[in-house]
Parts: sequence; C-alpha cells; structure tokens
Amino acid sequence: MSNRWLVLVLPLAFVAVVSLRAQGPSPANSSKAVNNSDLELVEKLNVARTQYQKALEELRKHYIQVGDIEHAKWAEEELKLYHRIPHQAFRLELDVPPPTLNGNTNIPEANKLYTEAVGYKDKGFGDNYIDNQRRSEILFQDLLTRYSTSDKISDTAYQLGDIYESKAYKQFRRAAQYFERCVEWNPKTHFDARIRAARIYDRQLHERARAIELYRDVTTHETDTKRIQEATRRLTELSAQR
Repeated sequence: MSNRWLVLVLPLAFVAVVSLRAQGPSPANSSKAVNNSDLELVEKLNVARTQYQKALEELRKHYIQVGDIEHAKWAEEELKLYHRIPHQAFRLELDVPPPTLNGNTNIPEANKLYTEAVGYKDKGFGDNYIDNQRRSEILFQDLLTRYSTSDKISDTAYQLGDIYESKAYKQFRRAAQYFERCVEWNPKTHFDARIRAARIYDRQLHERARAIELYRDVTTHETDTKRIQEATRRLTELSAQR
C-alpha cells in the first residue's frame, strides 16, 4: 500500500481548529443544530478519531525504525481499514467552515495541496477508488484548515461537495453544505455549485423550500443557459405541487 496514508497526518489540533470554524449553526442545518444534546459527544468522537489515527501512524513509524517489518505492516493495514470506513460528520457546524471566510490570497503551498488533492480525486476502481477519494478528502480538508485565506478555498469546497456526493460517501447534506460554501466564498465561481446544491435539497433531502431558494438563485445569478433552463423548469414543477 502507498505510504500516502501516513504522509497525510492531520495534526492533533485539527479537531480543535474545525470546532472553531463555525460561528454557530449554519442556516441550512439550523433546525437540526438547535438541539445540542449530542455536541459534546461528537466533539469527543472527533478527538478520538484523530488520536486513533495518530497512534497508528506513530506505531507504524516506531516499528519501521526498530526494523520490525511484520508489526509495521499490521499497523499499516489497520490504518488503511480505518480510512476506508465512512466517517459521518454528525454535526456539520464542527465540519463545515463558516460562510464568512475571506479567501483572496494566493498561497503557493495551498495551490500545491489543491493540485495534489485533485490528482487523487475520482481515480481508480473498487477499493482503489475509495482510497483515492479518502486521500483527496484529507488533503482538501487540510487545505481548508491550514490555509483558510487562500483563494483556493471556494474551489476546494466544491471539490469536497463533489466527493461527499460521490458513491464513496453519499453524504448528501454534507455535500450540499460544501456546495453552498463554494458560492458563499466566491459568488462568481465558474462551478455549478448552486444547481448541484439545489438538486440535493430537492431530490435527496426533500427540503422543498431550500431547493426553491437555490433554484431561484441560479436564475438570477448564473449565466449558463442550461443551468438556468433546468432551474426554471424545476421551479415551475415545484410550484405546481403546492
């Protein structure tokens, strides 16, 4: 297996940084975020996940240093299986950065990270495809955490939305949130983030009101003819369902 799993070591402080990303519940998830009974448990889970990953990485490194190849392989295999398990966000306000980020700085390190993440995304088949989606996700999330002022954050949000909507995840609410952040961080984005968020709220989440809002945004902010036609058609259909 590639050492990429071990290279992608998110710092232990990552969870704390993510916890501070949002200033309260995001609008699209506010109805679910009012109840904070699970907040502490989810925060503990996030910390535990990070500590578990870090422990496996350090254990593998130790075995390699002492020349114990067998045990190093065990740690590597367990780490690979850990990454293949779908990790639900549970609380999106602990996962999705706030809409107020201002990414307008050209940061070379962020550009390289973005290029590397794109290089893994959607590549391969079967387990290899899932592994590459995980690698790409980790790199994109790392970019948002370390370089929140980068001019790549809007594009990164779109790529994460695409990953979370993909067959490797099917985490539709999480995907929709990142598509929305793509537009909020760059209203002039060339990506079709508005229409994709609208489709998710419409078809997967069945949240008609939010879908209508986003379809309307497409008709007033987009210039792509096909997107506008699709949004207009769906608005007519949804209006007829009242």
